[in-house]
Amino acid sequence: MTDNPILRDIRSNKLVLAAAVVLALLLATAVMGPLFVPYDPLAMDLDSLRQPPSSSHLLGTDSKGRDILSRIVHGARVSLAVGIAASLFSLCIGTFAGLMAGYFGGKVDLVLSQVFDIFLAFPSLLLAIGISAVMPPGLASAMLAITIVSWAGFARLVRGLTLSLKEQTYVEASAAIGASTGRILFRHILPNALPLLLVAGSLRVGGFILLEASLSFLGLGVQPPTPTWGSMISLNRMYINSAPWMVIFPGLAISITVISFNILGDFLRDKLDPRFQG
Repeated sequence: MTDNPILRDIRSNKLVLAAAVVLALLLATAVMGPLFVPYDPLAMDLDSLRQPPSSSHLLGTDSKGRDILSRIVHGARVSLAVGIAASLFSLCIGTFAGLMAGYFGGKVDLVLSQVFDIFLAFPSLLLAIGISAVMPPGLASAMLAITIVSWAGFARLVRGLTLSLKEQTYVEASAAIGASTGRILFRHILPNALPLLLVAGSLRVGGFILLEASLSFLGLGVQPPTPTWGSMISLNRMYINSAPWMVIFPGLAISITVISFNILGDFLRDKLDPRFQG
């Protein structure tokens, strides 16, 4: 069987390989890790308050005696779920809107482009905070807020791709022989735009995870006692001088995850985006 060139390039690039391994471990941890953690992430132990890393608590305990390693493992579920789900939802909405704007043009393009510009005019974090503030806090609200602030960026990208692809000869030939609009959009234009959409989606996952952590830090995301990386930093930030491990380890989890997604996204961009070929 012929080796996939992208997989072969991943194996030859040590940094990308390390990022891929980290993300695979994170996904495995999010799925199966909570079954094997040594402690209940919600169980408080007043005899083990703010203990430094040791053989019994590898990453120490927090201000309520809860095991930090167990809470980080459970928090991975929330962060990865929000980051990946928000990327998929916003990509689907943005793709549909961008296809409509780019293909039909005219008034449809004008109206949709104005909508894109309105959403893109607001800073993502401020808009996400405003949306989260008017909704009941929770996992679904965090996903919805991130989706709302991010879909327009994907829509703008797809609109540009559609404007370019619809001028290609094979698209014009399909229209000339009477192919339906749906067939042209979803059998000819969309498949050719998918590689760049994959790149854009993978590059944004890290940012979405960071945005979810910011909302949790501000108390607008998933609510305690459910562990999330952002809320762990928020709840323990006043102990950063006396017990820095309570903040450092959740911060490292966020940093490593975001950096790994960005490295993998950059690699996919270099391999799949024609503008970076050669």
